[in-house]
Amino acid sequence: MAPYAACEHAPMHLPVLSKASSINASGPRDLRLERRTIQEPGLGELQVTVKTTGICGSDVSYYNKFANGDLCACMPLSLGHESSGVVVAIGPQVSGFSIGDRVALEVGVACGQCTICRKGRYNLCKKMRFRSSAKSVPHYQGTLQERINHPAIWCHRLPDNLSFDAAALLEPLSVGIHAVNRASPASGSTALVLGAGTVGLLTAAMARQAGCTQVTITDVDQGRVDYAISKGFATHGYVVPRPLHISSSSSSIFPKSNSNSGSSTPSDGIATPSSTLSFRSSLDSAKALAADMLALTQNPILDRDDEDVGVDVTFECTGKEVCMHTALYATRPGGKVIMVGMGTPIQTLPLSVAHLREIDILGIFRYANTYATGIRMLCNQKGSGAGLTLPSLDDIVTHRFKGLENAKGAFELASRTMDDEGNLVLKVVIEA
Repeated sequence: MAPYAACEHAPMHLPVLSKASSINASGPRDLRLERRTIQEPGLGELQVTVKTTGICGSDVSYYNKFANGDLCACMPLSLGHESSGVVVAIGPQVSGFSIGDRVALEVGVACGQCTICRKGRYNLCKKMRFRSSAKSVPHYQGTLQERINHPAIWCHRLPDNLSFDAAALLEPLSVGIHAVNRASPASGSTALVLGAGTVGLLTAAMARQAGCTQVTITDVDQGRVDYAISKGFATHGYVVPRPLHISSSSSSIFPKSNSNSGSSTPSDGIATPSSTLSFRSSLDSAKALAADMLALTQNPILDRDDEDVGVDVTFECTGKEVCMHTALYATRPGGKVIMVGMGTPIQTLPLSVAHLREIDILGIFRYANTYATGIRMLCNQKGSGAGLTLPSLDDIVTHRFKGLENAKGAFELASRTMDDEGNLVLKVVIEA
């Protein structure tokens, strides 16, 4: 079920009405630092001073295009939704919190009343408002603000030994937790993760936590794959060749086909449209790439049966059509493909590959009931007990910018995979 904060009458600790800064996107590549009046926290709310906010891929999309996929902003939008901070004021009918509490913000606010919410799958609530998203109008403003009023039931208390940076990354970690929960891999399973960004890394780590003995992670960036292996997020890595051709329907990671434009006439005299040939060529390339990835972990003793080749679970974390092709070919009969990345909204897939081999295709949308799990896992990172511990989330933060006034530089860097000195860019955060 959704988190719950008891609605008891408690003393209010309210600051004087004041001004606070926020970063707003007003158009493509148009970030503005603005001062606004912040109200006292309302019924059931906490006022939080934001200490760290991570920049997500969706934030970068809004920054560059003032849109994310088919969601276009129609008014100024404050960005940011991976945040942690400190409670500075407590609104009416909130208990269980004190001034000075360190908290992580779960920024998807569901209605809590509908059938879906009552079933505990509140991430699917039709009335969901998600900070820094243009889906709801007026837009639910993001967390790149000095202070923010947020419902107490969506604020999660943090232990003192957990850094604000790591706490901010509870948001993408929650995506990984939810993806693996949906996959439900059996102990000893094998997994493939397509995409080694922050979500891909954390999904791979969660797959290992869940008992997957082999987790292969892939990306076009050598540095990200090397990082994933060296830090223990995955057991194996595969670097996909850089794209030589970008197709009209998706970002292809395969070399361009030699087929000519127009139509090809085979020996039987029936014309085949070039688009069909191009699609078949993409499928052949995806099948070959999947075979190369699987060859990394193929066991000559266990993998003798040619009919049962593939991983048990594939997590597709890019949202690209061509990667979904690869995911289907890389998954064994009876396995699962988990759609984690949100990218190309309409895709052409070889569904017969899934149909005839009984491969389950499962979608995930954000997360639900994951923050408490994530906090417990982060608290045990340095423990000496048995079992695999989660790699350090602080290490994922490769670049830190101080102050909202430096947000533009942070967004520019977050759009890249390497900084000016040639260092790997993974997670960029803006700290207070």
